[in-house]
This record gives sequence, structure tokens and C-alpha cells, in this order.
Amino acid sequence: MASVVLGIDAAWTERQPSGVAVAVHEDAGWRLAGVFGSYADFTGQTAAAPPGHLIAASARIAGRPPDIVAVDMPLSRRPITTRREADNAVSRAFGRRKCSTHSPGPHRPGSIGRDLQNHLSISGYPLATLTVSPPCTIEVYPHPALLALTGAAERLPYKVGKRRSYWPAATGLDRLERLFTVWRSICLALDAQIGGVAAALPLPAPESSNAVLKSFEDKLDAIVCAWVGIETINGRTKPYGDADAAIWIP
Repeated sequence: MASVVLGIDAAWTERQPSGVAVAVHEDAGWRLAGVFGSYADFTGQTAAAPPGHLIAASARIAGRPPDIVAVDMPLSRRPITTRREADNAVSRAFGRRKCSTHSPGPHRPGSIGRDLQNHLSISGYPLATLTVSPPCTIEVYPHPALLALTGAAERLPYKVGKRRSYWPAATGLDRLERLFTVWRSICLALDAQIGGVAAALPLPAPESSNAVLKSFEDKLDAIVCAWVGIETINGRTKPYGDADAAIWIP
């Protein structure tokens, strides 16, 4: 029977879209069944879709529901009011490689994260912390995952909004070319693990708007999330955290 992973690069605010990717394992290996720049694009609905619809959309695309939902967003079995042990554990392990975590709080991601987790749990995907038993939801963090995927020594400079801080002395066009070089390397590394990634994610045109560039980044992160889900199915990830919250990293 085929395995399915749903990867979600979940936005922390309502104004930002969330990237979504579906990967399917078949006889020839893992392949990308679809990647989308928003919940609306993924589900075909004009309004923001509740997470229960995400499971149904994934099942339509893959032919069966996902085994694991891998989410890039702070999740916990207890209300999140400050940094969790999961955040501290990842920062201790990967901080020297510039992959410390952001600090979550009661308002970011706040109700957005709680609603996503609650709906996934109601849909049959409870949060997995120290052990994994599909179907379930896991929290992931793309930055340290990319270290394992690419063999990079430290955090990759691939965020659109930070390209000026990455390369302050470069021109705008040069910054974009350098960003595209990093994106291309990530796509090729993912394509070696999940067939069809490179074909599904051609680089944007240099004259693309920031919205188009950010959508590409969101899709890329969603596929990274899906890859971490795949590695978790294969038993090649480790949970950083405790029984309340854990971040799974290859």
C-alpha cells in the first residue's frame, strides 16, 4: 500500500498564505503529487479552508489520506505561552549552525496554531511528540532539516525577505541571482529524494513580484516539510523536546 505525506508550511498570521505539498510513495519510490501556494489553491475553495478539508484534498490528490502531516508551526499539547523545551532543545543542538528557533507565544501563532492542531486531531491526526504512530501530525523546522538534506555547514540563505541582510553589498539583481542559486540547489536535493520536484518548481522570472517570489519560497518549504515526514516514516528523524511538544529533525 502506498504511503502519503502532507507537508504544510503554515503561516503564523491570517494575512499570509500557507504552502502545501503532497508526496506519495509507490513502486518507483517517492514522487511529488502536488504543491500549492495556499490552502485555497490546494482545496479549490475561494475562502481559507479548515484543516479538515486539507485532509480530504490530500486524499483526492494522492488517492488515500496521508499517513503523516508534517507542519512547520509551533504545536503543543499544552497552551503555548512562551518558549518550549522543543525550541530550546533545537537551539542548543543547532544554534551554532545558525538554526535556532523563533520564539512562539500566546498570540503568535496563537489561535491559528491551536485551530490547525485541533482540526487535525479531530480529523484523526493527533500530535506526535516523543514517538510516532501514524496517522499523526508532527512539528518540523525546515532550517535544520535543510542541513541534513544538503550537507550545508550552516543555515541556508534562502528566505526572500532576508536577501538584503544576506548580501548587503550586492546589487538587487545580484542578490536575486544568489537567492535563485540557493533555491536551485535545494530543489535539486529534494528532487533526488522526491521525484518531480524540479519539474513542479521552475524558478520564477527575475522580474517577478515579491508575492510570486514568496509563494515559491512557501512551496519550497512545504516540500521540505513533506520530506521530513518521509524521513520520519523511514525512521530517520529525531524528536527534540518533551512529551508536550517536539520538533522532528532528520
